[in-house]
Amino acid sequence: MVSFEVIVKYERRYIKTARISLTRYKRRENRIVMLNNNRSYIVFVAMVASLGGLLFGYDTAVIAGAEQSIQLYLIDSLGLGSLVHGFTVSSALIGCILGALLSGLLSNKIGRRNTLVIAAILFFLSALGSAYPELIFFTMGEPSHALLATFNFYRIIGGVGVGLASAIAPVYISEMSPANIRGKMVIIYNMAVVFGQTVVYIVNWGIANGQTAAWINDTGWRLMFASELIPAALFFILLLFIPETPRYLALNHDYDKAYNILEKLNGSKQTARETLQDIKTSLETKTEKVGLLYYGKRVLIVGMTIAMLCQFIGINIILYYAPRIFESLGAGQSTAMLQTILVGAIGIVVSFIAIWLIERQGRKFLLMFGAAGCAICLSAVAILFFVGIEGVSTLIFILGFVAIFQMTWGPVAWVMVSEIFPNKIRGQAVAIAVMLLWTANWIASTTFPPLNDMFGPGAFLIYGLISTFAFFFMWKFVPETKNKSLEEIEEIWTGKKSDDLKNKIN
Repeated sequence: MVSFEVIVKYERRYIKTARISLTRYKRRENRIVMLNNNRSYIVFVAMVASLGGLLFGYDTAVIAGAEQSIQLYLIDSLGLGSLVHGFTVSSALIGCILGALLSGLLSNKIGRRNTLVIAAILFFLSALGSAYPELIFFTMGEPSHALLATFNFYRIIGGVGVGLASAIAPVYISEMSPANIRGKMVIIYNMAVVFGQTVVYIVNWGIANGQTAAWINDTGWRLMFASELIPAALFFILLLFIPETPRYLALNHDYDKAYNILEKLNGSKQTARETLQDIKTSLETKTEKVGLLYYGKRVLIVGMTIAMLCQFIGINIILYYAPRIFESLGAGQSTAMLQTILVGAIGIVVSFIAIWLIERQGRKFLLMFGAAGCAICLSAVAILFFVGIEGVSTLIFILGFVAIFQMTWGPVAWVMVSEIFPNKIRGQAVAIAVMLLWTANWIASTTFPPLNDMFGPGAFLIYGLISTFAFFFMWKFVPETKNKSLEEIEEIWTGKKSDDLKNKIN
């Protein structure tokens, strides 16, 4: 007679085997879907839209190489203090906030692609004006309060472009990508952000390398800003060769064009018809006008808190002030610039790891892991400072923070923000979330110089505590969205999901 223990043993083995078979089947099914997708076309449109991310990274990080020259030319020469310096370094973020606010209106009125075209034009104008703010009204080499205001105006214009691109480019990619590769495609955008930051670090170093401090402070910083003209022009030209998203077209009842694009993206007429029908269903509501609260408060709180935490964790403190931070840790000017390039290079390398992990481990796990790792690294930097230990050990934890952030929160937060909101409110909700993201960035960047004056690297303890809060927030309130279509994610918030979908969320 077979014992009860033997039956249980074989039943467990059977369940385990069934689970393995199911996992293999799902992977095989995903591979088949991938073969049906027009991958080359999807990657092309994702890379073009991702140039907005490259310019986002380029525009926000170019100030790292120029901020000390700007301080000498427009801050110290006018007898202004660290608060004005912090404002000038982060003034572009005011434009980012404005751009994010405008992005929802523009993307719904003129489309996702045309909004990116406007962003490209603003990038070009900002690069030219920031390099030569004296171009029309002022004399070269004669600083004044009006010139300082003009410089900040051009930086704000660039910030508007960043705000538009940062809100709309991930949405564009998300709406153009099938569910099984959407996370990877949006991460291409984040990789472009990091790549843009790294490229500008290299450009800044190349401009400054071997030159005297006087030349850098007179001419070098201008060339750093002017170098953005090339990628801005390329972005504008390539945008003319990509289409509008099918979900925006369906929102405006242009179903024929939406179907044609879906067929091109999916490589299947049947998949295109089914996807278009899902989009139509998600856009059908009983009320003529859908407000932001139509799907409840939770989706807004989750999406917008993720966006703000992405900046309050403190990554842009490193990106904007990297040379200054490394110099404060004992590095010379040239060495500090090279270490800054290392920050960008690490971001690019770990972004490839993020592409591999995001569809395997999921969004929620990566954000929780990242929050925990960032909390440890940032707290370690502060503690080492308080006990009087600086140099290589502190640098290791700073680079560790950069690596963990750029592998987790850097790409994954943008993926979550681009996909978590329902179709009907995505344009408005993403605009507000990204506006709050840039507001958080501006607050963190503007307050860092005074905090650094008071506490030195000990200020990183504040960002470590914020990272700790982020861990518990993700654990408690955020659902998993891996391998779900945008319409399935919407069902999480409407409560209309099936039992199978409920199991996937937990």
